[in-house]
Amino acid sequence: MIARARQLLPVARLFLTGNRPMLLSGLLLSAATALSGVALLGLSGWFITATAIAGLSVATALAFDVFAPSAGIRFLALARTAARYGERLTTHDATLGVLAELRERLFRGWARAGVAGELAKRPARLLFRLTLDIDSLDSLYLRVAVPIAAALAVALTSGVALALVHPVLGAVTAIFLVVVGTGIPIAAAVAARRPARRRAYALEILRSRVIDLIAGQTEWIMAGQLADRQGELGAVDRYLSDSDDALNRIETMTSIAFGAAGALLLSAVLVAMGLLAGQGMFAAPVAALALLIALAALDPFAALRRGSVELGRTLLAVRRIAPRLEAAAPAPGIAPPPPGIAACLADVTVRHSGARAPILHAISLSIRAGERVAVIGPSGAGKSTLLALIAGEIGAETGQVACRSATLFTQRTELFQDCLRDNLRLADPQADDRRLWEALDAAGLRRDVDAMAHGLDTRLGEGGYGLSGGQARRLALARLLLRDTPLWLLDEPTEGLDGATARDVLARIMARAAGRTIVVATHIRREAENADRLVILNKGTITAVIGRGEPGFVAALAALRPD
Repeated sequence: MIARARQLLPVARLFLTGNRPMLLSGLLLSAATALSGVALLGLSGWFITATAIAGLSVATALAFDVFAPSAGIRFLALARTAARYGERLTTHDATLGVLAELRERLFRGWARAGVAGELAKRPARLLFRLTLDIDSLDSLYLRVAVPIAAALAVALTSGVALALVHPVLGAVTAIFLVVVGTGIPIAAAVAARRPARRRAYALEILRSRVIDLIAGQTEWIMAGQLADRQGELGAVDRYLSDSDDALNRIETMTSIAFGAAGALLLSAVLVAMGLLAGQGMFAAPVAALALLIALAALDPFAALRRGSVELGRTLLAVRRIAPRLEAAAPAPGIAPPPPGIAACLADVTVRHSGARAPILHAISLSIRAGERVAVIGPSGAGKSTLLALIAGEIGAETGQVACRSATLFTQRTELFQDCLRDNLRLADPQADDRRLWEALDAAGLRRDVDAMAHGLDTRLGEGGYGLSGGQARRLALARLLLRDTPLWLLDEPTEGLDGATARDVLARIMARAAGRTIVVATHIRREAENADRLVILNKGTITAVIGRGEPGFVAALAALRPD
């Protein structure tokens, strides 16, 4: 229980320190809405009863003041409508603001060193955390905190109002409202915890498998397994339906419980008012007022019904994302290297999570500012890991890393379903169109974009669909050229390109690299030809560092794969 409470703290802290005025205003307006509704019903009942009694004789009818209660009824009706409207605006605006901050902090938590590789293995994980889990957290405020504030305000006010009739009646009513009104939702939350969690797991599995089925339907058909995958989807869907049925039953039973509790309270107040009226302690209009207050006093607690059923799902979401929110604080920056040095690694070891053997072991390397270094070695030697380490994408298990601000140009061309302009502005959000066109010109893509009907507004499909492989690589190159960092890290920058295109891309990189330090990981000869030094990796260890002109430099280049 204590551990769960601790997990709830990061999320609760955001709700408490977020847009606090809006959050508090939402609670107050919710209470005002509920109180106005109860007061409106009670005053209307009193007014109708008093009017009926006053109409029994001409004298009392003429003396009866209909204007004051009528004005009160109109005021309460308008107040209830205005408070309801204000509540909807403030609570939803405040909730959406907190959820937006949660998404940002969660994304920053996932952007820390070492996490990108984990996400690459399960890319749907971040999507579900950012969507399903974050969306479920609105229940904490909208369906739990807001109804509780309104219900407790109504319980206290109802108890005070009935205490004016008789102190014992008011106290017993308030206690009944608080105990029963909160007890029923708590019981529902306990009963719904397991099916709510099952529903959450089933929904994620269903979405994930639907995505896999659609993305790989050709492969499933060719393997003759499409029917099996469809059968699995059907089984997950039935599991999800069973969970929904269980939750719907719990919600229905909760509604029945609130109905029975309301009937019990109304009956008890009716009996009490009958006994008190028999003793001549008050008039009939007061009895009507008390009965209608009792009738409406439990309704705000019934608003907790949905929140209690969804609480299990919400707490599961909190448990999933809270550790990453705690880790979302800014990571300590990589120490700057000494003057004249672009990157410096001292006895660094890198190990993937859960792996026995390190991927890099006892790496020590110093790269001078303005130097061009090629990291070569067989596949799996750790070349990409070394570049990711220098870029800060992963952290070191042991050792020290110091480097200047760097840009990592990866093997994959990561383009998004958006326009060309916004894909370029990922590198520099402040870049204007003039700078974007300059980058496209430098990357050799300006003529192609000029030929497009919408120019920079041309929309790409998912993964850059609509561009050829060479165009996509040049667009990624333009994005690299927009990054004004002193250190460029190139991970097989021309892999998959034909020889002519590859050499043109390399020439354009070198033309714009004046004054910058370049580190390229490669097994292709053309990408290492301009290097001042070759760093040879094998099984995660540097086996040799050879400078241009030193023995073995030409032989090491010759051993690389030709165009």
